[in-house]
Order: sequence, then structure tokens, then C-alpha cells
Amino acid sequence: MNKRSKVQIFYIHGGDTFRNQNDFRHYLNTRPIDIHKKVGWNGPYLDKMLGKKFHIIRPRMPLQDNAKYSEWKMHFERHFPYLKNNLILLGSSLGGMFLAKYLSEKKFPKNILSTYLVCPPFDDTLPSDHLAGGFKLKSDLSLIQKNSKKLTLLFSKNDDIVPVAQAKKYAAKLPHANVFIYKHVKGHFRIAKFPEIIRMIKRDVHQGLKSK
Repeated sequence: MNKRSKVQIFYIHGGDTFRNQNDFRHYLNTRPIDIHKKVGWNGPYLDKMLGKKFHIIRPRMPLQDNAKYSEWKMHFERHFPYLKNNLILLGSSLGGMFLAKYLSEKKFPKNILSTYLVCPPFDDTLPSDHLAGGFKLKSDLSLIQKNSKKLTLLFSKNDDIVPVAQAKKYAAKLPHANVFIYKHVKGHFRIAKFPEIIRMIKRDVHQGLKSK
């Protein structure tokens, strides 16, 4: 199957933001070092479980460790000429918040089959991280659901980075969104397998083909 006939999934990874350069340098000097290989649901597992009918696009967003919304927006929009209609948008953590902000402020140029936001922050009331860099959401998020009629948000009840209270804030602003809160997912979705999202994506595509 060639790439033209595959369903595109545009995946945006997470990142960190800092209020100033001193905070960023402190983070670099104090963050834990991990030399072990990182295995996540959003890597080879996602490719394998979705199969050959999907083309997963994973751009490396600028300055992931000190992200700025304006720079991510610029890089995001440069991909638009390569995107097809009926694609799926998928954002994790800060990547999910980026999609929420963009889709709430801009008309997306392609038809979106569905959008998934996995553990996205809502505001700067997180236990440890600070949200800066221009990622703050505006009060009116209604354009998100005009851009993407099917919107799914996924959170963990045990998340110590983006607590479940953030899910409730999204739910209040997006009454037509599907919001799932998982008890069995540990922490900030640092899991090797995520079968729930695989099933949902495949169902979206199946229903989308039936409706044509």
C-alpha cells in the first residue's frame, strides 16, 4: 500500500516550557539522567499495532526542552502542503495542549477525521511544571470541535504531572468531547502499550469509510 492511500496520523510529542532562561538552566543542571532505552506506546508499538494502512508522521518540534508556541506553530504549518483530508491528529502532553490551542484559534486547512489529546495540560496549575512559552489557552475553545467533530481526551487518574483536575476543566469547555480517565494507567502515560487508543483509531477509520 503506497503512502497516498494510507490514513495519515500526525503525532505531536510533548515538551517542557520555562518562564525564563534561569529556570531552564536550573532544569538542565538538576534533571535526572536516564541512560536506559525508553519504550513508549507512541513509538514502534503504535506503528506495529496500527499496521500498514496508516502513515504516522512524527515531526520533531523545535526546542522540545524549552518550547515556544510560536515556533511550534510555524513548524506545524509548514507540514500542511503534505497533509491529506481525513487525517487523524494525535498530541501527547504539551503536544496535546498545542493542538488544543491551535485548533481553538485557527481553521485547519484539511478535513480532520478525529483528534486525540493524551494527557494535555489545561492551565498553569500543575503540581511541578510551569506552563509558559505562549501555550496558554484562550477562554473560548469552541472552534476545536468545529475543526474536529470527533474529539477524544485521555487522562490517567494516577498522573502526577497532569492531574485529573485538568481533565475536568477540558470537559467543562468541550461538552461534546469524549473524555476518558484511566485508573490502570500509571503516571504520565509512560506505558509500553496502549491498546485502547489503537481500538479507537481503527474504529474511527472504519466508521469514516462506511460514511463515505
